[in-house]
Amino acid sequence: MIRLMKSAALAVAVSLSATSAFAAESIRLTGSGASFPAPIYLTWFKDFSKKTEGVTVDYQSKGSGAGVQDFLNKTVDFAASDSAMKPEEIAKVSEGVQLLPMTAGEIVLAYNLPGNPKGLKLSREVYSDIFLGKITQWNDPKIAAANPDLKLPATPITVVVRADSSGTTAVFTKHLSAISPAFKEALGEGNTVNWPASDKFIKSPKNDGITATVRQTPGAIGYIEYGFAKLAKVDFAELENQAGQYVVPSAESGAEALAAVNMPENLVAWLPDPQGAKSYPITSYTWMIFRKDNGNPAKAKAMREMVEYSLTEGQKIADSMGYIPLPQSVVDQVRKASANIQ
Repeated sequence: MIRLMKSAALAVAVSLSATSAFAAESIRLTGSGASFPAPIYLTWFKDFSKKTEGVTVDYQSKGSGAGVQDFLNKTVDFAASDSAMKPEEIAKVSEGVQLLPMTAGEIVLAYNLPGNPKGLKLSREVYSDIFLGKITQWNDPKIAAANPDLKLPATPITVVVRADSSGTTAVFTKHLSAISPAFKEALGEGNTVNWPASDKFIKSPKNDGITATVRQTPGAIGYIEYGFAKLAKVDFAELENQAGQYVVPSAESGAEALAAVNMPENLVAWLPDPQGAKSYPITSYTWMIFRKDNGNPAKAKAMREMVEYSLTEGQKIADSMGYIPLPQSVVDQVRKASANIQ
């Protein structure tokens, strides 16, 4: 009887130690930030968590500005931002910061017009002036000039912009400032800008918020990541690029834009107005942000594995989800830099 009790006690002890060992190996990574890459990140993280025993990744899409703030407040293990991270913000992180471009995307101008005219073309001057509040009707002669075959309605233009601190806004306004001196002077660039004070400018949070508002508002136009437009099946315009060509977003036109810039050592490259006849004009990398010193080897290892999954399996689904697969040279640079996550 005593021997049986000892065996039972030993079995319980072994079971408890196995449970505590498993608990010690269970790692939960938390991240927050950009909504621009959220559809592909959420897909990656779900699959990575399923395939990686003992690791779960939770990501909250709340906008680039909020993600960077969470990272600075140390409430998340990593952040995501389309506007990278400013040097003065990086300086506040004593553990060091590693920025890694993980995917790239295109910003489209989604529209909702009575009669659903397809193939709307917008010149550089026209879409800059729409977001400056200078062009206010859909049948404006400047819009009609590029669209002789479309029946454009005499509908007021409702401009839908971001309500939150947004990397998508930063990328979009960086582009508009590069192509329009008037926009640069009046509004400039940033995660937030002072859009014209007009009842025809509506604010909505995150990429999905703008997408929903455009779908619900006849006469609306708004800027969103291409993947959201694909998912929601909203119409989007062909935009005039630097070479004077009207281009639609695609993996090809995005890759052409990325090829126009070399990735520097700090892994922060901007494409405010890419060269190339086939380049889509509003294309951008988007970054994950990590601490170099995480004080937890197991977490650091899990984050490096998450990055490796994103660079391999993750890139295979980019095109189908409305994102641009990273150029191989960038994949190699990111893989090398990810070793800094310790």
